[in-house]
Amino acid sequence: MEARKIILLALSLVLVLKVARSFDYKEEDLASEESLWNLYERWRSHHTVSRSLTEKNQRFNVFKENLKHIHKVNQKDRPYKLRLNKFADMTNHEFLQHYGGSKVSHYRMFHGSRRQTGFAHENTSNLPSSIDWRKQGAVTGVKDQGKCGSCWAFSSVAAVEGINKIKTGELISLSEQELVDCNSVNHGCDGGLMEQAFSFIEKTGGLTTENNYPYRAKDGYCDSAKMNTPMVTIDGYEMVPENDEHALMQAVANQPVSIAIDAGGQDFQFYSEGVYTGDCGTELNHGVALVGYGATQDGTKYWIVKNSWGSEWGENGFIRMQRENDVEEGLCGITLEASYPIKQRSDIKQPPSSGKDEL
Repeated sequence: MEARKIILLALSLVLVLKVARSFDYKEEDLASEESLWNLYERWRSHHTVSRSLTEKNQRFNVFKENLKHIHKVNQKDRPYKLRLNKFADMTNHEFLQHYGGSKVSHYRMFHGSRRQTGFAHENTSNLPSSIDWRKQGAVTGVKDQGKCGSCWAFSSVAAVEGINKIKTGELISLSEQELVDCNSVNHGCDGGLMEQAFSFIEKTGGLTTENNYPYRAKDGYCDSAKMNTPMVTIDGYEMVPENDEHALMQAVANQPVSIAIDAGGQDFQFYSEGVYTGDCGTELNHGVALVGYGATQDGTKYWIVKNSWGSEWGENGFIRMQRENDVEEGLCGITLEASYPIKQRSDIKQPPSSGKDEL
């Protein structure tokens, strides 16, 4: 009986937290300019958004246009819904500048074609119908990159955290800020490539913990003293064959995988729940992590994607994206830039004392 009370209390707390985190609108909020303004003020209060009077008037107009779009989409028979989240008074262009600034396509052209690697998972057969690395304890809590185009670092770290848990049994939250500050081949808050992050981690001897080198959402000088502590190591990385969702499934069945996507769609900005099937291209501008796949009861297949926009966005920080949508490159280019770290050893070792990499 006592155990049942504890379970009910826990469920109640979860419900309270979910309600406290969410923000929604009602039909009557759309009735007049005054009701829309009141909605905007409640939204600002909910998200503690401070604006000057002049800026408030400008942002209110953006807010109204975004609300119209959200309401219009939610009236349609789509397998996903949108919500007034913390990005609701940002234009899509502004949003992409801050939160989709990884510029993967740009840096791919700058660094040349994808490196040809082996694919260790190519012989994986009898794939499970679903896999969720969160349930295996191989995924840390959702993080928030803030207004810094460092999603490439969060994508890379999620994959390293995952393989480290699989190989050692220990889930350790690792430092994105070390990559932002010290991985000089990438460009910190101005974007980068996940494979360059993996190469840095391998060549410098590992990556330190989040607690030791906490995230600050801005570029900084490399703190070599914080690097000179025990780290999680990897032995390299491999690229998943592009334009091949089956190969991507083979990889994800074995470990979380870093991917790049086109997150430029307005629906993506306001995604709330369901299986995302929205419009998007292949202009890769955002790094995320694939942490599983599955299917709904009606048979709609999806990928489970860990994002880095905080837990208030999407499904507690995650998004389910349509899988096997008959497009060669996958929805939003999901197969075009997939990679994963290799870890043979199960140790955590001391790094060399050289400081910032010269890669």
